Amino acid sequence: MSSSSASLPASLIHAVQALDQHLAEEIRILEVRDVSSVTDFFVIATGTGVPHLRALASEVEKACKNHRVRARRKGGSPFSGWMVIDFADVVVHVMTRELREFYALEQLWSDGKTVDAAALLSDQS
Repeated sequence: MSSSSASLPASLIHAVQALDQHLAEEIRILEVRDVSSVTDFFVIATGTGVPHLRALASEVEKACKNHRVRARRKGGSPFSGWMVIDFADVVVHVMTRELREFYALEQLWSDGKTVDAAALLSDQS
């Protein structure tokens, strides 16, 4: 893991926990602060369909809000296959497998550092 969980933003920790608890697939965290002026971290996760995408995005927002972290912007819809929740320092992308493979955000931002989501989750338990 490139960052200790103590130095990670609360929005990142709570978003990843919510995604994991609600069975998001292939959760990936990219630290992009050195290669992007837009955000510090991307969280990319796969949902299995419209209801799952809706639930994942809702639960991420709820988990963060419960810890006094509010989304600044939201975009997309479950019907589009891609939802984005922007917490400023963390941007969460919840996508169908097809759109995730097509847009290949992990490759697009491959200059970023990978943060181990499993390690982050085990640090929090």
